[in-house]
Amino acid sequence: MKNYFLIAFQFLIATTYVSAVDTPKPPNIIVIFCDDLGFADLSSYGSIWNQTPEIDQMAVEGLRFTNFYAGAPVCTPSRAGLMTGCYARRVDMDLDAKNRWVLFPVAEKGINPKEITLPEVLKAEGYSTAIFGKWHLGDQPEFFPTRHGFDYWFGLPYSNDMEVIKREDPPLPLMRNDKIIQQSKELKVFDQSTLTKRYTDEAIQWIDKNKKKPFFLYLAHTMPHNPVAARSEFYSRTVNPEKGFGASVAEISWSTGEILSYLRKENLDENTLVIFTSDNGGNPHWGASNGILKGKKGQTTEGGIRVPCIAWWPGKIKPGTTCNAPASVIDFYATFSSLANIDIDSEVKRDGMDISQYFFNPKKEVEPRPFYYWHVGYLEAVRYGNWKLNLTGEFTDDAKKNIANSTYSDIRSLEQIQLYDLYNDPGETVDVSKEHPEIVHKLLGMAEKERIALGEWTNKGPEVRETLYIKNPQPLIKGR
Repeated sequence: MKNYFLIAFQFLIATTYVSAVDTPKPPNIIVIFCDDLGFADLSSYGSIWNQTPEIDQMAVEGLRFTNFYAGAPVCTPSRAGLMTGCYARRVDMDLDAKNRWVLFPVAEKGINPKEITLPEVLKAEGYSTAIFGKWHLGDQPEFFPTRHGFDYWFGLPYSNDMEVIKREDPPLPLMRNDKIIQQSKELKVFDQSTLTKRYTDEAIQWIDKNKKKPFFLYLAHTMPHNPVAARSEFYSRTVNPEKGFGASVAEISWSTGEILSYLRKENLDENTLVIFTSDNGGNPHWGASNGILKGKKGQTTEGGIRVPCIAWWPGKIKPGTTCNAPASVIDFYATFSSLANIDIDSEVKRDGMDISQYFFNPKKEVEPRPFYYWHVGYLEAVRYGNWKLNLTGEFTDDAKKNIANSTYSDIRSLEQIQLYDLYNDPGETVDVSKEHPEIVHKLLGMAEKERIALGEWTNKGPEVRETLYIKNPQPLIKGR
């Protein structure tokens, strides 16, 4: 009898061990998210102005995407896409309450507390979660990141320029969790040149405290958004005519190197996926470069929304690889959930897909899917495969009154619609719509289907999940 129980016990131990071996450890996930970094602002993406050796080495050791898209060409909707896996239009975050393109201080709306965010999904499965840097999804307490799945927050509630641009805005606050720890005084914004270092140092300290369990770290840099700032030693690392911009990019490269070095030192690198990307395209007026891509931040031409993206995961991602397939920040929700072996609610409509296959097989061909370019409440373009249809015609007065019941042929002049082959013409220089009417027709059909589902401007379609609006929102800092 004793032998029987001994054999049974040994079998139980053996099967438990095999099960533990067969079950992969959930990976740590770090997203490094720059603010207004252009497609060609890194040396590894063609910059001749900015020195970014640490990020370039990351690309050498990892995977570089060439057709990667932000969630939108401006801050708030792009970040909403990262957090929800949806186009911002779907979650009612493409316009503020006054129909402007981003949220401003004392915003009446923010990300819906009922929306299950990416950090909430990961946290429910045992992940520690933190954000260091810019949030920009609502500055009322109901919308703070600590109410949306993050255990910890150190950073700014919105863009670093908002007090600078509009002096009637409240002073710019630096937050730790739900508390203000620093603020601008006497019409002088606090010194932002140390923000990148402070974010980096605190992020590494946080990892060190949480490294014994899986973690999700969202490092949302304030830079290189205008007004740019960096520590003095980084000004020698750029020949950018806009010295401040180049220095801030160089310091972000330094920051990235510090984080990767720490992961190696602590033997965390082979179980940590690190993503480096930007929230939207750059603005050349401030020193950014989008290379051969047309347009800039705030536009749905490629320069406004196509951004650099590097994935790094030693031992998992093959070094020096390139992925030319279209992908987007809205894909991270499904991708990270898949890597963590989490089943997400299939009843909730999301727009992104699992792109983890690209990490391990970047040349794999998959069925094309439409990618929609939403901006300020309107669907301005659609991409399918290599084809991009720009829907830039003006609205007629009748269509403005009744958008929900109009079609694209009703509301926009077909003479103003352009078709581009992005494989051969990424700069969108040659309109080939007349040569390919069948492609135009196909993409117009896709656009029409999307527009009916989500509506346009203030006419919300049936698939839009309305967010929360606050009555009488209050500034985080009252007075000066």
